[in-house]
Amino acid sequence: MATTANAVCRLCRREGAKLFLKGERCYSRKCAFERRSYAPGQHGQAVTRKIKEYGVQLREKQKMRRIYGVRERQFRGYLQEAMRRRGVTGETLLQLLELRLDNTVYRLGFAVSRAQARELVSHGHFTVNGRKVNTASYQVKADDVIEVKEASKTLAPIVAALEASAGGRVPAWLEIDAEKRRGSVLRVPTREEIDTQVEETLIVEFYSR
Repeated sequence: MATTANAVCRLCRREGAKLFLKGERCYSRKCAFERRSYAPGQHGQAVTRKIKEYGVQLREKQKMRRIYGVRERQFRGYLQEAMRRRGVTGETLLQLLELRLDNTVYRLGFAVSRAQARELVSHGHFTVNGRKVNTASYQVKADDVIEVKEASKTLAPIVAALEASAGGRVPAWLEIDAEKRRGSVLRVPTREEIDTQVEETLIVEFYSR
């Protein structure tokens, strides 16, 4: 499971974009990126030089890694798998990341952030098709049913997350029954159904150098 010792708000400021790593805080006035959108560090507000093509690709890759919370070696593995499959490599890469169990739990509204979803999954609070799965990177597929374990259905973080997301829009490739604490994967998401603000083609180009 990927973790970071850095303050996650600094990661948003470093990438120059909101990565929504802290759940509800990212939508409030407390969001550090809203208050200080410049890069962190002593020279964060200094006039920056024009970034070369390599730097643009690198930053886009780092942004995607940080959004989904995966390490470099694991990220390379996803890219290699995407390259082996038919279709557009960048879109397939995004689909693989979206179909991680922790991301699916977050998209269903059972957690306020992907980091919280990873923690809940690793602690064994969810089942997939009736079997307990505690691996955040587990790949779900069409027709899979993700459900909160019976003993965890009243767990405070899950209840709070569902209340916070009440009325929110679950992606079209997922379906949720909040009362039963159960969600289903209807299909593999298309690029249009993935709202992650990244230029995946730049990432493919970065690793193709």
